[in-house]
Amino acid sequence: MPVFSRFLRYFLSVAQYGSIRKASEHLRIAASAIDRQILHGEEALGTPLFERLPSGLRLTAAGELLYTNGKQWTREMQEVRTQLEDMRGLRRGQVDIALPDALTTGFLPRILKDLRKSHPGITICTHVLDNAVIQQALINGEVDFALLLNPTQARGLLVRTHIDYPLGFICLPDHPVAQQKNARFSICAEYPMVMPQQPLALQRQIEILEIDSNVSVQPVASSDNIQMIKSLVLEGVGLGILSMLDVMKEVTSGELTFVPISNRDVSPLTLALCVDQARQLSGAARLVIAEVEKTFLAPLET
Repeated sequence: MPVFSRFLRYFLSVAQYGSIRKASEHLRIAASAIDRQILHGEEALGTPLFERLPSGLRLTAAGELLYTNGKQWTREMQEVRTQLEDMRGLRRGQVDIALPDALTTGFLPRILKDLRKSHPGITICTHVLDNAVIQQALINGEVDFALLLNPTQARGLLVRTHIDYPLGFICLPDHPVAQQKNARFSICAEYPMVMPQQPLALQRQIEILEIDSNVSVQPVASSDNIQMIKSLVLEGVGLGILSMLDVMKEVTSGELTFVPISNRDVSPLTLALCVDQARQLSGAARLVIAEVEKTFLAPLET
């Protein structure tokens, strides 16, 4: 049962979509009913909340103030609800997780599958985002926790646990480099290379390796998508560079070989489980986090 008035729910939806028609479709409420509630609200508050433009509705300064506080009230009410559920011993609710593309295969889907069996009342929503925006999504309260690559220090960000994955060359099992235990970055000058681009987290580390090794890589192909890099390497286009996290599935199946980069100053890729220190998590979110923490080393063991 909605706690807040129809006006606030309708107002937040119209503000989000910038259109009474779109809000009507989302809420499945007649547009005339939504419009009537907005007009009544503006009358009660004594100020217009929207500018009526040919292109749609735009929030006024008063509308922006109400929208910001309305979202906060809604979030706080959800937290109260989850606390009440915890008091009753319930283990249900929605848990939102932000993660990079690299985690769409491997250990995380297995954890979520097991959670579905053991706690069917929990709905888990995964948000696959560019690593560069995951941290901000967490701080903005859009998700309950995040799996973040190479997190940077930020106010309120708490790293609960982390694991480091080495960077290395990926190649077909019959490639000459596959026979080596490890290899220096300078071998990039000897073979056709498939290189990662921004915004992939490891691209910056590769730039540092180029400077330290005095090697300017001239790739035959490059991509900002991990799966595309793996596909190009599987097709024999060239030698690739990724982290062990990115290719664990293919290495386990024998499709690809991973050879660590042996340069002394090469930094690993850090995968961190992060939360907003100021946010009180629901029981469902704490349960999911505990399961992820418990099996965080699973990728290295499979």
